[in-house]
Amino acid sequence: MKTKNLISKSHQQQEEEGPEYVQIKKKTKKNKKIMKVLEEEEDEAELIDSEEDPVIDSTTTPTIAESKPISESKKSKLNKKRLLKEAEKADKRGVCYLSRIPPHMDHVNLRQILSQYADIQRIFLAPKDSSAQLPSKPSRRSQNTAFTEGWVEFTNKRVAKRVAEMLNGEQMGGKKRSSFHYDLWNIKYLSKFKWDDLTDELAFKKAVRDQKLALELSAAKRERDFYMSRVDQSHALNAIEERLKKKQKVDQNAGQMKKVIRHFHQTKPIAANAKESKPAVSDDLLDAVFGGS
Repeated sequence: MKTKNLISKSHQQQEEEGPEYVQIKKKTKKNKKIMKVLEEEEDEAELIDSEEDPVIDSTTTPTIAESKPISESKKSKLNKKRLLKEAEKADKRGVCYLSRIPPHMDHVNLRQILSQYADIQRIFLAPKDSSAQLPSKPSRRSQNTAFTEGWVEFTNKRVAKRVAEMLNGEQMGGKKRSSFHYDLWNIKYLSKFKWDDLTDELAFKKAVRDQKLALELSAAKRERDFYMSRVDQSHALNAIEERLKKKQKVDQNAGQMKKVIRHFHQTKPIAANAKESKPAVSDDLLDAVFGGS
């Protein structure tokens, strides 16, 4: 009788609590059983590991060099997983092209407007070339917001395609005070186009530009060197011509002037004059003086 009363009470409780409560109870019981089984398996594994582990000795302990490759392999696996996840996310993204950027618009304004329709990842706006600008001095604001074209990356390519189809040719709107309120959208979805393609294209354009600039600089240096060499040659030739002209002038002056012959008064020697002035002594006188025979 007691068992019947207990069974009837349990049936009454189940009817009052409903089938949902019964299902929850069953699930909790199953979960408890699963947790017990897992705990038992973990205990068994710990026991096996403790039995298999040898006594800690210098011969059996792993060195630092042996433990390093394991950590490096784990890191490489984690990096591979991250790269795969990033690649999957990149495949889901879509890129739209803006052929015209209104004046006074920058990436902040563009993000504020387009983020109303979808989630945006990255934006790139191509600045206007300095050679294409007018010679007059533009204001700081116009200098900072002078862009010709742009690319926008959305998180979902389907949403990006819908946004491009919806906005293309439509008015930008927004606040009426803004300078691009009445401008029209020129936006197009680029199918099978990724952000990496854009970066590769920009890098290629930059490399071509740098190569052209290097060629122009080398050509300008060659022209400068040639011009300077010609200038040096002209200076040398002018100096030679001036010297020749001076020599010719000297020769002409020498031909026109008469040669001057100078005469110097020469005095006669004293010895010759003395001989001529002294009178001759007779031989008799000399014999008498010196007692000649």
